[in-house]
Amino acid sequence: MSRSRTSRFVMSLALVATLVSGAAVAQQATPAEKMLKYRKALYQAIAYNMGSMGAMAQDKAPFNATDFATRAGRVADLAPMLAESYAPETQTVTGSKMKADAWKNRADFDAKLKDLVDRSATLAQVSKGGDAAKTKAAFFDMANTCKACHDKYKED
Repeated sequence: MSRSRTSRFVMSLALVATLVSGAAVAQQATPAEKMLKYRKALYQAIAYNMGSMGAMAQDKAPFNATDFATRAGRVADLAPMLAESYAPETQTVTGSKMKADAWKNRADFDAKLKDLVDRSATLAQVSKGGDAAKTKAAFFDMANTCKACHDKYKED
């Protein structure tokens, strides 16, 4: 084998070994760690859609009723999925930004999460009408619901 073919072969073996070992480490994640990863992914998807809606609601981007309604529908679909990601076993997982008070005041936390689900559904419904003023008002109502929970139960 030529020197360059040998180098490519060794590099390929190293890449395969890295991928296999990475997969093995990923499979060793606990159910609670997987749940936290799921929760973070949901919030990332929600934040992505909220960013575009927020720009439109604050007149930092042109209001596009169709795009807004699509994004509002996505958030309304994702928000109910959050509840299953807050299982008690995630309390001690490294990387969670949830304050201990959320676990101590679980009924209040759950009520705030239900408010998010309800208001995101309302936003999705209102935004289908295409009325910019009503849609923006519903957006800010939902965003304030997010903020109320973050202020009380999320680490900075």
